[in-house]
Amino acid sequence: MNVTAPTVGPATPSIFAPVSTPAFAIRDLSFLVLAIVTFIFIVVAGVTVYAIIRYRHRPGDDRRDPPQVYGSTQIELAWTVVPFLIVIILFLTTTRYIFAIERPAATRDTVEVTVVGNQWWWEIRYPRLGIVTANELHVPVSDAARPTRTFITLQSADVIHSFWIPQLAGKTDVIPGKTNRTWVEPRTPGTYVGQCAEFCGVQHAWMLLRVTVHPRDEFDRWVAAQQAVAAEVPESRTGRDVFTSVACISCHTVRGTPANGVFGPDLTHLMSRATIGAGVASNTPETLRAWVKDPAVLKPGARMPAMNLSGKQLDELVAYLTTLR
Repeated sequence: MNVTAPTVGPATPSIFAPVSTPAFAIRDLSFLVLAIVTFIFIVVAGVTVYAIIRYRHRPGDDRRDPPQVYGSTQIELAWTVVPFLIVIILFLTTTRYIFAIERPAATRDTVEVTVVGNQWWWEIRYPRLGIVTANELHVPVSDAARPTRTFITLQSADVIHSFWIPQLAGKTDVIPGKTNRTWVEPRTPGTYVGQCAEFCGVQHAWMLLRVTVHPRDEFDRWVAAQQAVAAEVPESRTGRDVFTSVACISCHTVRGTPANGVFGPDLTHLMSRATIGAGVASNTPETLRAWVKDPAVLKPGARMPAMNLSGKQLDELVAYLTTLR
C-alpha cells in the first residue's frame, strides 16, 4: 500500500523552529535565557565602552593615579543581589518547564514506541501495533480535535547514545541497562531530522534519524502497510533463495521467510524507507547494491560485513530486496 510522503520540514533542524509541545517549551525557555544574557551583555559592554571613552588618556592629563575608592556598598549590593535574583528566576522557570515536560498526561490516542540505539542505527518498535522498523519513526499529528501524544521508551543495545530531534523534543540519553522515556506531540505534518547527540563510536555522525509526522488517516494507512507481510514477486524467488542461503538471515528479519535475525534492522518493508545505513545514503537500488556489496565503502566501520557475492548473486539479491515494500 502506498503512503503519500508528507511535506518535508526544514533541512537544518533548529530548536527555534519547534513543531511539538516539548520543543515549544524548550524554545520559550531558551528565549528567556537569551534575553537575560543579552541584557547583561549590553549593560556590561555599555559600561565598559563608557569607561574607555570617558576616562581615556587625553593630552595634558595629570599622570598621577586618581584618588582610589576602596569599597562601595551600593555597587557590592548591586552585583550580589541582581545575579541572585537572576539565578532565582532562571531556577524557578526551568523547574516549571521540567515538571511540565517530565509529567505529561496520556491522551486517548497515545502511541507507544520503543527505540533501541545500536552502533550505528536505531531500531524502532511499536509494541501495540506489532511493527518493527529502523531509523525512521512515524507518528500521527496532534491537533485540537484529536490530541495525540507519542511516548518513546529509549534503550541501548551497546554503548551510550542520545536521542535528539530538535524540532520535536529535547535530548534524552540512551544508556545501557537503563530505560529512559521521552515524548512528542507534533502539531505540523512533515519530516524532521534527528541525530544521535552522544559520541558513540566512529560512525556517530552518521547515526541519523528521520521522524515523519502524518495526518491521522495517513498514519493509519502507514500502520496497515507495515503490518502486512511483504508480497512475494515470482520473479524475485531466485533472489530470495540467495538471501536465505547466506549470512543475511543470521542478522535480519523478513516476515514470512525463515529470516528471523535480531542483530540488524528488520527488512520486511525495507523499500518503504527513504534512506539506508541510518541516513548514510538514499534508499535506491543503486545505493542498496553498493551497501550490500561492501557497507564499509559507504559507512566505514559498519558492523555489517561485506557479503562477497558474485555479480549475478548480488544482482538477484538486490532485485529481491527492492520488492520488500
